[in-house]
Amino acid sequence: MMTILHAHASDRHFLVREAFWLEWATIGWMLIEAGVAIAAGAAAGSLSLLAFGIDSLIELASAGLLVWRLTVELRHGRAFSESAERLAARLGGVLLFALAGYVVLSAAWGLWARQGQDFSPVGLAVTLAAIPIMYALSKWKLKVASQLGSRAMRADAAESITCGYLSVVVVIGLLAQLLTSFWWIDAVTSLGIVWFLLKEGREAWTGDECCDHCH
Repeated sequence: MMTILHAHASDRHFLVREAFWLEWATIGWMLIEAGVAIAAGAAAGSLSLLAFGIDSLIELASAGLLVWRLTVELRHGRAFSESAERLAARLGGVLLFALAGYVVLSAAWGLWARQGQDFSPVGLAVTLAAIPIMYALSKWKLKVASQLGSRAMRADAAESITCGYLSVVVVIGLLAQLLTSFWWIDAVTSLGIVWFLLKEGREAWTGDECCDHCH
């Protein structure tokens, strides 16, 4: 019995280490993504690119929360990480709600002010690169989160999925803008991800199983 328990503890320790690697990989990419997207969005006056960059900052904060939560478990054991788990999951939900609010307000302002934007080749490049990167990270996170039984990591995976979906929306918007030059495309396309943000934010906050449809 002791051997089996020791093996299970060793397996969990390995999974926590794997989760650490995933979160640090996320942090590295998000630093690049946020910097490029926000700079490109500011230069082009693009709400969708700015929202994408802010989403990257929220994803960065979420990854930081997971690093903290995993550090608690490594230092104090699984039992001591339960309160950290709940707090990290709820904070992840708050971050998702915050991004949804920003996107709605920014889009509403753009439509009211009839503000268009310039096409951004740099923005298109970083959002295209984000699609496969976020897909790979989110699938890996969901797998590890399921094995760890971590709601906080599932919430973080949801934010990675959101980032991937948002990058698709931004790419579509940028290409449509390039082809049509309609001033309202940027604001409208930025609203395409709000429903997902609200759904995943609610599930992270309430503790419902999230991302089951993404496995």
